[in-house]
Parts: sequence; structure tokens; C-alpha cells
Amino acid sequence: MSRRRLTPEEQELWDKVARTTERRRPERPVDMPRAIAQRPSREVSSATRLPAFDIGEKSGSDTGQHDVSPGLTERLTQQSVAMDKKAHTRLKRGRLVPEARIDLHGMTLARAHPVLSGFVLRAQVEGKRLILVITGKGRHADDDGPIPVRHGVLRHAVPDWLSRPPLSLAVLQITPAHQRHGGTGAYYVYLRRNR
Repeated sequence: MSRRRLTPEEQELWDKVARTTERRRPERPVDMPRAIAQRPSREVSSATRLPAFDIGEKSGSDTGQHDVSPGLTERLTQQSVAMDKKAHTRLKRGRLVPEARIDLHGMTLARAHPVLSGFVLRAQVEGKRLILVITGKGRHADDDGPIPVRHGVLRHAVPDWLSRPPLSLAVLQITPAHQRHGGTGAYYVYLRRNR
């Protein structure tokens, strides 16, 4: 909220009202604690002082670059292809049919993680190569408060879980699913051969 200056008429009215009021509590001298009163003042060196500035002034060191990590889909699409390139192209176009699928809709993070781990490791033991993990796109809250909230907690957690041991030992490639298999609410997980 910005404050504006009072006009001379408003200031005169304010002074008039202020003269008719009385303090609820009389002013008392403020006693400083001994530790603060006896603390020696430190001189600030000229090297640590900030340059003079006016409030609202832009800083002169704007490089135009921000340290913002790329989004989830960007990270997944930018990773190098570890599987057969021909199969990867067919996978991106939705032409490969997943051999198994799991739906994590409505699960909490604590419930979804062990369920996903068991499913992936079982699928690899059974010799399956391509599985579909459905996470959903995430629920959008009706009330977007002042703090931004990431939608799709499972959608963001699943690639992280799959890239860490013990699941990383079974997973060869993670790719966002084609529209016919769930689009941004699902992932293709291409598994390593069971040896």
C-alpha cells in the first residue's frame, strides 16, 4: 500500500485532532540491556558498504540470465537416448504398445513409491521391456493463494524415483507418453534386459 502526502488542509485537521488526544500510557524512559549498552560500535569498512542508491532504482548489473532449472518435460526430452534409436522414434510416436501399466492416480507419495518400485522390479524380472506409468496431470486447486504450488506432485516425483537406485538399475529410458497413452500425465519406462 503506497502512502500519499497529506494536503495542507488535511494536515491542519490532523494536528487539530492530535492536540485533543491524551496518551493512554505515559512515556517511560527506555532502559537498554547492559550487553547492548556496553557493546563497542564497529566501524564498517568502505569495501563492505553498498553503493548509494535510490529506492525503486534498478540495479545496473542485470545480465538478463536467470538461474532457473528447465521444466520436467524439457529435462526428459533433452536427455540422451540410451535405447535403440529406431525403437525410441516409434515410442515417441506412440506406435509401441506398453506391455504393462500402472495407475498411480489418487495415491499419496508415501503409498505410490513402494507400489511403483515393486511394479517396475517385477516387470523387469518378468522380461517386460516397455511399461506405462500413469501419474495424472495433477489437481488444480480452486484457490490459488499467494504462494505458487506445483501441480502434479506424483508427475514430478516419479522420474526422480526412477532415476535413483534401486530402480535406476532396471530403467534404461524415461520418456513422456504419447497422447494416446496419457500424454503429459503418463510416462513410458523402457526397462533393461533381465540378465
